[in-house]
Amino acid sequence: MTDIIDTPQLIARFRQGDQYSAEKLICHYQDGVYRLALSILNDPMEAREAAQDAFIQALGALDSYQGNASFKTWLYAIALNISCSRLRKIKTVERLKNTLQVLLRVQSQKAPSPEEAVIQNEKDELVWKALEKLNNKHRLPMLLRYYHDLSNAEIAQVLEISEGTVFSRLHHAREQIRVELEKHPGFFGE
Repeated sequence: MTDIIDTPQLIARFRQGDQYSAEKLICHYQDGVYRLALSILNDPMEAREAAQDAFIQALGALDSYQGNASFKTWLYAIALNISCSRLRKIKTVERLKNTLQVLLRVQSQKAPSPEEAVIQNEKDELVWKALEKLNNKHRLPMLLRYYHDLSNAEIAQVLEISEGTVFSRLHHAREQIRVELEKHPGFFGE
């Protein structure tokens, strides 16, 4: 494959239903999109997924591409937005753990000693594992509430359930997490 491709022609052919032209576009731009994602996410697996998402989104929106900017610029803007969004989600995992701990009243009121920090890290891991044990029916509302900061009304819209059901599932999920954590002696400082 040569380094020079006729991007406008490939776009036109893709719009006419030629899937091979999409492959050629992806092959030509994939290294650059991956490098951009990697420079933001600093994680090869996350960068590969972000690059893949960028191509899926770009190809899905290709009919709306007007050509006001170069295709590369347009594609990179999509990849940048997806990568930044993934980075925000990665950074909020820690906030989710902390929020769950507050809900379960397991955070210490004073600055931890090194020993307490080790114990707290172990507790963090236990909370996360307890969350992962929930079924999707209960885990998704927890993630949407504490990971994505959605209100109960917004969660109800996303999951297409009533607000009352959201409230019930969140309550049930918190109780399941509490029961799971009670299996670990000393988790609640008793």
